[in-house]
Amino acid sequence: MKIVIINSGSSSIKYQLIDMPSNAVICSGMIDRIGLETSNFSYVTDTGKVEETLPIANHKIGLQKIAQLLMDDKVGVIKSTSEIDAVGHRVVHGGSNFSNTVIITAEVKDKIKQLSALAPLHNPANLEGINVAEEIFSTAKQIAVFDTAFHQTIPVVAHKYAIPNSLLTENKIRVYGFHGTSHKYVSEKAIHYLNENAAGESSKIITIHLGNGCSMTAVKDGKSVDTTLGFAPMNGLIMGTRCGDIDQSVIFHMVNALGYSLDAVNTLLQKQSGMLGLTGFSDLRDIEANAEQGNEECQLALDMNAYRIKKYIGSYAAVLNGLDAIIFTAGIGENSSYIRKLVCTDMDYFGLALDDAKNEIRSKETREINTADSKTKILVIPTNEEIEIANQVHDLLLN
Repeated sequence: MKIVIINSGSSSIKYQLIDMPSNAVICSGMIDRIGLETSNFSYVTDTGKVEETLPIANHKIGLQKIAQLLMDDKVGVIKSTSEIDAVGHRVVHGGSNFSNTVIITAEVKDKIKQLSALAPLHNPANLEGINVAEEIFSTAKQIAVFDTAFHQTIPVVAHKYAIPNSLLTENKIRVYGFHGTSHKYVSEKAIHYLNENAAGESSKIITIHLGNGCSMTAVKDGKSVDTTLGFAPMNGLIMGTRCGDIDQSVIFHMVNALGYSLDAVNTLLQKQSGMLGLTGFSDLRDIEANAEQGNEECQLALDMNAYRIKKYIGSYAAVLNGLDAIIFTAGIGENSSYIRKLVCTDMDYFGLALDDAKNEIRSKETREINTADSKTKILVIPTNEEIEIANQVHDLLLN
């Protein structure tokens, strides 16, 4: 069974063509910096690699380019779209409507669209990917895998807000959590790794997903018990363009005293804040490069980013009543040794001792970057949301 996986993020598309059930990756690649003149495009197969830097204005253009190369005479891996059995789509917000993987119908698309107000940087891009895929892979089953599904195990004490009960019972306002596909994948990898290394059957893990969007999850014995992103993917950690946690009274002050409209506040907090608002750059690679050259605003933003992560490590260690491991994953978590060092510095109370030499090593495998005597494991585990999505798509179609 050949399954195309489309993972549309707020400013990126990751994709893979996977043969199931062997999990053999036929081709893979990604586009990042979508919307900029310097978008990066990659397309990788066993026989070669295509890399380009070019302007990609939106997700639709990016998806069309991916499909073009899949069937290219020279580097393509399929001759016809009819070879594709299914297309698996990552969808960020499933609300209370979706707690499991589903076959996409017109009704499902309508609900994804309705939830776009809660995930304006993501659900529209996810829906665009679905619409384009339906045109290109017209004979394939279209399947949605929801980021919120893994977090359905969060107990009511953690997912309920301290607001009138009717807003939960009637309006379904609660913590939903996001990046669930990634948190599920890396936490399962970590549990397997810890069990192989005699850590026992129970596990207390904090997964740290750092990309343009960021979140952390407390995972106890394989189940999500708390997470930083809540009703919509906006709070918690400092992100590329999103502010993360903020005192709600700031919003009222901006509206009532400063004259902002609600739409203007929403745009500012979603698209003009975070690392972009602090530095003028939304991409961490640019921020780290400028900080290295002495840009104080960029350095402060990096310090603030790490400080926020540290706060949540302390919070979740309390929730878990202990800590076996922390996991860094996703684009920044896997590739920024500097962010990892900032986070792990002065964290000896939590048993975290970073090995600087190990931290600088690049690898696509699960690896420890802690010292031999560190009480808590510090792991870097490359996420593979695409494989996790493929597994869920395959299981759905077989059952």
